Amino acid sequence: MAAPKLVGDFMTTELTTLESDARLLDATLLMRSSGLRHLPVVKDGRPVGVISDRDVQRASPSIFSKMSPEEYNKMFETTSIEQVMAKEPFTAAPDTPVREVLQAMLDQRLGSCLVVDQEGRLMGIVTNTDLLRLLNEILGES
Repeated sequence: MAAPKLVGDFMTTELTTLESDARLLDATLLMRSSGLRHLPVVKDGRPVGVISDRDVQRASPSIFSKMSPEEYNKMFETTSIEQVMAKEPFTAAPDTPVREVLQAMLDQRLGSCLVVDQEGRLMGIVTNTDLLRLLNEILGES
């Protein structure tokens, strides 16, 4: 029987993060330019939250609102990501079996898991896309 796959073996380690004092505009622009849907939010190298494209969408006013373009832009410029992000992100150690992380993400309907070392420093991220890539790899082996 094969050894269980571990989170650290396939997590994304080239991280794009935001500092905790960033604004909603920073998150929006970074997501658009990078194509990423989940951004870890860090303070002193440790994750304090995660912001997703859905969080940004939920916080954004409707384009059909009676807001002027200037008011709309000002809202993005002045809203702290701390107001919008998930403040207690799901985390796992790199030696956590993938199956455990997958089950937790399914149960809690999460799109990402932040991978942290023993001191709580951010090492990587596992997203639904990473899990699909792993599934594709496994199916290709059978």
